[in-house]
Amino acid sequence: MLSDLPRVAPQTEFVYEALVDLDPALALGRVPLGERRLIPIRGGVFEGPRLRGVVLPGGADRQLVRADGARKLDALYEMRTDEGAVLTVHNRVLLTQAEDGSPYAFSHVDLTAPEGPLGWLNRRVFVGTLHSLAPAAQVLIRVFSLT
Repeated sequence: MLSDLPRVAPQTEFVYEALVDLDPALALGRVPLGERRLIPIRGGVFEGPRLRGVVLPGGADRQLVRADGARKLDALYEMRTDEGAVLTVHNRVLLTQAEDGSPYAFSHVDLTAPEGPLGWLNRRVFVGTLHSLAPAAQVLIRVFSLT
């Protein structure tokens, strides 16, 4: 092996889950890499051990449906905590199928928070999962911090 350093896998800590309400998808047309879509975010709620609040309307999920059927999602939106702090969420998701045919839906999540009690959100790496709640126009997003 290249190094004698121990190989320690990162652990995760649950941060929050969000139930996000969506408007219908808007088709934006084909580009060389696939089909583009825009899905407006209507609102929602989120809750975790250290924070809770609402998903603000006005964000959107920009999607690229690739020729191989995989979807790349790039969502940007805000959430307001019960204490009034506004968090910006940038969630990039890959939706496809695993080799065994099961869904594969994992993301890298950037959170931006005002300094103060939630400033720790600015100094962590976050990953997430995405679950469609179809036929409802909602998705369930779970976010974890790497520790």
